[in-house]
Amino acid sequence: MENTSIYIHIPFCKHRCAYCDFNTYARQEDSIPLYIKALINEIEAVTSLKPNPINVHTVFFGGGTPSLLSAPQFDSVLQALRAAFTLTADAEISIEANPGTTSPEKLDAIRKAGINRISFGVQSANTEELRMLERIHDFFTVIQSVADARKAGFDRHSYGVNLDLIYGLPEQTLSTWQTTLQRIVDLQPEHISAYALTLEHGTPFGRWSSKGLLPLPDPDVAAEMYEYAEEFLEDSGYVHYEISNWALDRGPLTTDRSSQSTVHRPPSFACKHNLQYWHNLPYLAFGAGAHGYANGYRYSNVLRIKTYIERLSQPSAFRPLPFPLSPATVNQHKQTLKDDMSEYMLNNLRLTNAGVTESDFRLRFRRWLLDVYPKEIEELIQNGLLECKTSEAPANGETSEVYRLTKRGRLLGNQVFVRFV
Repeated sequence: MENTSIYIHIPFCKHRCAYCDFNTYARQEDSIPLYIKALINEIEAVTSLKPNPINVHTVFFGGGTPSLLSAPQFDSVLQALRAAFTLTADAEISIEANPGTTSPEKLDAIRKAGINRISFGVQSANTEELRMLERIHDFFTVIQSVADARKAGFDRHSYGVNLDLIYGLPEQTLSTWQTTLQRIVDLQPEHISAYALTLEHGTPFGRWSSKGLLPLPDPDVAAEMYEYAEEFLEDSGYVHYEISNWALDRGPLTTDRSSQSTVHRPPSFACKHNLQYWHNLPYLAFGAGAHGYANGYRYSNVLRIKTYIERLSQPSAFRPLPFPLSPATVNQHKQTLKDDMSEYMLNNLRLTNAGVTESDFRLRFRRWLLDVYPKEIEELIQNGLLECKTSEAPANGETSEVYRLTKRGRLLGNQVFVRFV
């Protein structure tokens, strides 16, 4: 039976950062108890429509700031999940947290409740950059939060610690980025994510930049920062397994991109939940503004916290809906074969070593990859954005063509992805 993943959105924040365009709300913590009840009602409403057991191998609490929830609130949601689904014995259960929002006591309690991976939104180790981003922590708080997480058991016997970073900030220099990376590596996290800043429409950053009040990030400097991160993190022992993600590995791993016949697997501490997205596999979504993909549907929930709670206050009063939709669902799209093939290409090409394998594409869609995208792939290879190698499948030893982004292609990923939309 195919394993499913679950995403749970916690839309509460103490402060909404100026660059953030996620579905988050500040100063609404009084609604958390009712929100937790609504989450549990949604879980029960969705699973009541699916008589067959569902195996779940990853759960991800994202936000927002999920660490604003109390340990008993996490425990109640996890109990509801265990009652509704079959969680695998080695399920990866992640929580996002802001440094400084987790006490040693809370970390200990949520670790005992079953959460085994924590992702801290660090963003930078530079005081001025953190102030510009309107973060509520400094780097000393990061150091303490990671130390507290280690003591609570978020270590290499679990799925460990991830630290999130942002680069390409207005007026950020390569030197300050290098210092941030060094300080992050000194903390020895199992996983590191680094994303370029995007100035999103509707955010304060977006408005300020459009009015000339905020300098635009320099794309050439951002490219230098990315290339430096690739080299520095690899030299520090991290495997670059996805465009913006690096992870440690417990054992030897083949990552020689020049090899003509190689076996590629994700490193041990790769995020299993995000791999579910990148492999275009099903995941259920619960919470205000959450997006899911299962049973052939792409769907999303209502955004506002109050409306979400109201819709889930009496789930039994709503007419039966097709799985996995719930009373909170406001957008739904039944996927076509063309949709699924396009999204498969967009997501799998993000995997820097695994890429898109001809045999896997054919197994999933009963189509030859080069019959579906002959022109796109040929032109991308000619332009030096894609490469084609021979990969050996670890399960049966068979060989297959694998298409991966080149180093230049990773820098110009959007130019690749748009060809498959």
